[in-house]
Amino acid sequence: MSTVSGPGHLRLGISPLSWVNEVLDDLGRGTTPEQCLSEARQAGFEGVENSRIFPQSAEALGALLRQHELQFVSGWYSGFLAERGVAAELEAVRDHASLLRACGAEVMVYGECGAMTDDALDVPMSQRRTMGVGDFADYGARLTEFAEALKDAFGLALSYHHHLMMVAETLDEIRAVMSATGPAVGLLLDTGHAHAGGFDYAALIQEYGPRINHIHLKDVRAPILDRVRNEGLSFNEGVRLGMFTVPGDGDIDFGPVARFLATGSYQGWLVVEAEQDPEKAPPAETVARAHRFVTTHIIPPAGA
Repeated sequence: MSTVSGPGHLRLGISPLSWVNEVLDDLGRGTTPEQCLSEARQAGFEGVENSRIFPQSAEALGALLRQHELQFVSGWYSGFLAERGVAAELEAVRDHASLLRACGAEVMVYGECGAMTDDALDVPMSQRRTMGVGDFADYGARLTEFAEALKDAFGLALSYHHHLMMVAETLDEIRAVMSATGPAVGLLLDTGHAHAGGFDYAALIQEYGPRINHIHLKDVRAPILDRVRNEGLSFNEGVRLGMFTVPGDGDIDFGPVARFLATGSYQGWLVVEAEQDPEKAPPAETVARAHRFVTTHIIPPAGA
């Protein structure tokens, strides 16, 4: 079983989204934690991000991860700081952050769900709600205060996830968030969401390299993305059609992220993530193929 090697301290993890979708509960229905974790480990991954199919007690989750010799990478948190105050957000995050800390995570993935409609992932992607330019300053102040408190209380670094259908989808919106926040707010580099958001992810490396504290390696099938945009389809329809896939199976150039990693300036987790229908993309073989691609083409060899 291969392990990750290269400059600095890089670790290769996998998202359970290749086995079970977090929103579309028919995708992967019946999948057990044991299947997900055993196949992840067999493919060569060192850790996993959180999933709704995992136990949500630290004792049970920790025991399960140890059984499969996997580390706990991180977990998505749906934040609402676009709509509510820091005190309320800290109360809302308490149980989730406690689980992350207890299971050894160092980073919490923050996705901004405030300002979204309840059916945001089911409406045409062209109908996304956006944040007013004048609102980013106050939003950034709340986000920074929250990130500082998260670090103080739980020892977790916040990693802000730019994401389709959320308030930071485009490059200009990500710039607005980064400009309005302090250094406590790290940036999650997601290659797939950048590409699908209409810009080259290399711009984030160039402009915010020192603030990147988590990386999702996701690929995009350009013809399906074009269809989603041209036909006015929703995010969830795009997922069902196979808009996202694992690195090496789509149209993204991973050269820029490979060169970034080769500098040794990033030390942390790389997480392979692909929201796919497991009936169409059998997880065991799909993630094994992704592991081979990443360790061959993205992660620099030792001594590079």
